[in-house]
Amino acid sequence: MSSLSRELVFLILQFLEEEKFKESVHKLEKESGFFFNMKYFEEKVQAGDWDEVEKYLSGFTKVDDNRYSMKIFFEIRKQKYLEALDRQDKAKAVDILVNDLKVFSTFNEELFKEITQLLTLSNFRENEQLSKYGDTKTARGIMLIELKKLIEANPLFRDKLAFPTLKSSRLRTLINQSLNWQHQLCKNPRANPDIKTLFTDHTCSPPNGPLAPTPVNLPVAAVAKPASYASLGTHSPFPPTAAAANANALAGWMANASASSSVQAAVVTASSIPVPQNQVSVLKHPRTPPTPGMVDYQNPDHEQLMKRLRPAPSAEEVTYSSSRHQTWSLDDLPRTVAVSLHQGSTVISMDFHPSHQTLLLVGSSNGEITLWELAMRDRLVSKPFKIWDMAACSLPFQASIVKDVPISVSRVAWSPDGNYVGVAFTKHLIQLYSYAGSNDLRQHSQIDAHVGAVNDLAFAYPNKLLCVVTCGDDKLIKVWELSGRKLFNFEGHEAPVYSICPHHKENIQFIFSTAIDGKIKAWLYDTMGSRVDYDAPGHWCTTMLYSADGSRLFSCGTSKDGDSFLVEWNESEGTIKRTYAGFRKKSNGVVQFDTTQNHFLAVGEDSQIKFWDMDNVNILTSTDAEGGLPNLPRLRFSKEGNLLAVTTADNGFKILANAIGLRSLRAVENPPFEALRTPIESVALKVSASSAVSSGTPANCKVERSSPVRPSPIINGVDPTSRSMDKPRTVDDVTDKPKPWQLAEIVDSGQCRLVTMPESTDTSSKVVRLLYTNSAVGLLALGSNGVQKLWKWHRNEQNPSGKATASAIPQHWLPSSGLLMANDVAGVNLEEAVPCIALSKNDSYVMSATGGKISLFNMMTFKVMTTFMSPPPASTFLAFHPQDNNIIAIGTEDSTIHIYNVRVDEVKSKLKGHQKRITGLAFSTSLNILVSSGADAQLCVWSIDTWEKRKSVTIHIPTGKTPTGDTRVQFNADQVRMLVVHETQLAIYDASKMERIRQWTPQDALSAPISCAVYSCNSQLVFATFCDGNIGVFDADTLRLRCYIAPSTYLSPSVLNGSQTVYPLVVAAHPLEPNQFAIGLTDGSVKVMEPSESEGKWGVSPPVDNGILNSRTTSSSTSNHTPDQLQR
Repeated sequence: MSSLSRELVFLILQFLEEEKFKESVHKLEKESGFFFNMKYFEEKVQAGDWDEVEKYLSGFTKVDDNRYSMKIFFEIRKQKYLEALDRQDKAKAVDILVNDLKVFSTFNEELFKEITQLLTLSNFRENEQLSKYGDTKTARGIMLIELKKLIEANPLFRDKLAFPTLKSSRLRTLINQSLNWQHQLCKNPRANPDIKTLFTDHTCSPPNGPLAPTPVNLPVAAVAKPASYASLGTHSPFPPTAAAANANALAGWMANASASSSVQAAVVTASSIPVPQNQVSVLKHPRTPPTPGMVDYQNPDHEQLMKRLRPAPSAEEVTYSSSRHQTWSLDDLPRTVAVSLHQGSTVISMDFHPSHQTLLLVGSSNGEITLWELAMRDRLVSKPFKIWDMAACSLPFQASIVKDVPISVSRVAWSPDGNYVGVAFTKHLIQLYSYAGSNDLRQHSQIDAHVGAVNDLAFAYPNKLLCVVTCGDDKLIKVWELSGRKLFNFEGHEAPVYSICPHHKENIQFIFSTAIDGKIKAWLYDTMGSRVDYDAPGHWCTTMLYSADGSRLFSCGTSKDGDSFLVEWNESEGTIKRTYAGFRKKSNGVVQFDTTQNHFLAVGEDSQIKFWDMDNVNILTSTDAEGGLPNLPRLRFSKEGNLLAVTTADNGFKILANAIGLRSLRAVENPPFEALRTPIESVALKVSASSAVSSGTPANCKVERSSPVRPSPIINGVDPTSRSMDKPRTVDDVTDKPKPWQLAEIVDSGQCRLVTMPESTDTSSKVVRLLYTNSAVGLLALGSNGVQKLWKWHRNEQNPSGKATASAIPQHWLPSSGLLMANDVAGVNLEEAVPCIALSKNDSYVMSATGGKISLFNMMTFKVMTTFMSPPPASTFLAFHPQDNNIIAIGTEDSTIHIYNVRVDEVKSKLKGHQKRITGLAFSTSLNILVSSGADAQLCVWSIDTWEKRKSVTIHIPTGKTPTGDTRVQFNADQVRMLVVHETQLAIYDASKMERIRQWTPQDALSAPISCAVYSCNSQLVFATFCDGNIGVFDADTLRLRCYIAPSTYLSPSVLNGSQTVYPLVVAAHPLEPNQFAIGLTDGSVKVMEPSESEGKWGVSPPVDNGILNSRTTSSSTSNHTPDQLQR
């Protein structure tokens, strides 16, 4: 086969993969033999689909091709044989032996005999060589590693393991280019050719009359350089318009149409904004006048257009560029709950006023809209659903309203100037109100817009005329004047239209729309139909939004199966630029999202608000807003991004704020009076306020650390700084204070939920290590005597989830043999030993040591599978490699770190960089590093790829303290920030730079040395235990104390008054429940703690005001303004 034919196969493979023809993809891979899909092969091996595994392999090699191939087939068939034996299916095992394995007897008869003898054993693990065989899943994983090595070494697979690098939808692009070329050669090229087939060459039929006027140009960007086709200029009948602007977003989408399932839409009607092939000559043509009665929305003059076509960036572009490189911090995100309000009915939609950020418009499921003044916590206006003019409504609507089906609001929106409110309903109607300030919301117009539900509504400015764009269940998008006159009716969707996103690029006004079949289309304000036909990720309900400066496009949605997708689009190509990760479970509805500050994305999911940095696919942080959120909360940022409204499960909403937002909400009794004035008065005040600020002296300017100064982009000719200056009050004028924040103090067991593990107390053995199982059904404790204990929770009426909980007593679990999981402590001084433990991801194996050899235990049988690494040096810390359970990082007492491969029983690398014993190890898959900590107060960073040391830093020990004791490290869920724990401090580091971000030192009520600390499972909290028995719960981002738990909460009076102090040595966080933790104590007992059901959480985050805590205690902020912080 020629090389071009081979490449064509790869293009077809890419096409089949993109179209989700999964079986066809793998059949073609096998039949062509060009590409061995290792991922597919791994899936089939892990699933035990042995017939398909061998069938797929047969397309690339046969058993007797070479020694590598023979070994590959032997390993697969041997695994199949062992699994049959493990199931006690002797008949199947004999069948495999005779039909599959006998072929290898001619090469190694002794081996075949040994395999045959396994049939005689009741358990093949009695064979010494198979004694380490674990469960099926683990065995398959181990075999896969071996198979991959054999395949990579096999010359028959050379050049077949890597798929060539292709731009997405390359085959479609080539077809597009071919059709464009064919259209260029047409004798009578039409503006909107009807291409219905690819089976014959395209040619336009002769026109029936003069060409209709159109602002559409053929997407020559998909063909070649303009100069190549100069001779075809006489065939170009398309008149020049503003749509001929260069290199803007819609042009790229339309020229490529890479994900289109409609060739016509993708290729010919798909480009509205490419550069014509002979630009200068085309621009000289007179413009065809618009059709009478049609509004001309695309009519810039020649000079203006030529300016737009110059490559130099405009002032707006420069501003946008600079705004994206501003500094930011997590403090910029509104995450502090400032206001909680009850709406009375389920909140469906919310929108902040564009210039008065404390005015919030709310639409509810009972059809009511409400205007809230958040600073006063006051309903300014409440408008129940009412039909203003029944006679003007259509007959279908009048018929449907008789059925007495409740009508809900589907969308509320402010106009960009803040003078109008739009409301869409779930039956036919939209209603427009004019807003003159205060509580003056007046009826403006009612429009019977769609048949069925109106699913979305937005304001737009085509040709500087304020219009309303709507979409509905009738599969249509419509554009209306505010008076109710219809301007455009866009048809083309084949399913109800779910959302719309009007936007503009330079002078080009357009609308994106999405339907519930996952189709994305784009429209200009003309009658030429859709210019784009793409598939949204998930192929169901999707919403599209631009960043505040209009430079970046995002979409978020959910599939019918409940999988959610948040992506950024590459506008120049119409392809997905990045897909954001962090959705934890399937959703029963559609997730909602919003953007803010040109830097952040927020999504409501899993009863939380999750935040992303636009430039990073990994989740940045999340918050539960102190609880009470529905599974899929709706959310909306204020225009400046200082406030965030989020719906609650009790028919209300909460307002979250950052430091600036909190100040805007402080005037509880004295609201900003501009919000109560008319728009005209507000404008006058804005001008005077702006002038006053510009003439002020620098001494009057105050800049908060949490809100760095930023250049303000000029958007659509409006300087947004004027919005933030519309109040003459200064920060110093705000004298009203909220209720003082109170530290949550728990001093009695009745204030929380608490359960003590049965048979755990053993004063002769302290609990020195503690782990939850990854499945969250068990708790594993390692005692100072080397014995491990396991407690398991069972599913019952009291505990329907079967997960670890403080509301149910678990069982001290032992195998039927009664065997204990005990480390080899022969000859070990237990007083000096440093116990260590690690659990495999699938909870099948636990690895531990107590001063002696490392033991690998089977978690089901408690049997020792193997031992390794006999001291000296003794191991002091263990960590599984996050991507390979066979690789273990082992910290030792002689300060070295051993990278050990269990499978081959070999130390692959020794890492040297510490001066004293290793006390902590943590992997970051995001940064591809291993961070180690030692008793020398050093942190070392190692490359996972080469195991070379990248960096070493010393933690800052407070004055008067000695750098002794253990230092522990743990990565945040974002895999970038890292918690560093020492008896003298808690600290947060940015591991990418190894710079300290925050530090907290013991003080006040928590002045004893820290014994242990860990992140909660969502990395929002830090649980810390102290050597005097106290426990602190800290906010993970600020390290501010939010809850104090006294020893009297979990210890009896007799223990508290005893001769020896009992305190927690270790703390462990539940892997799924962010507010549950377990502690292991010096008396050998283990306890699980959760907040009371009425509270649901451990206190609330302390508010921040000018960097100072509003509280009676500064225990969580004193001595924490380190030089690192002051530079942020």
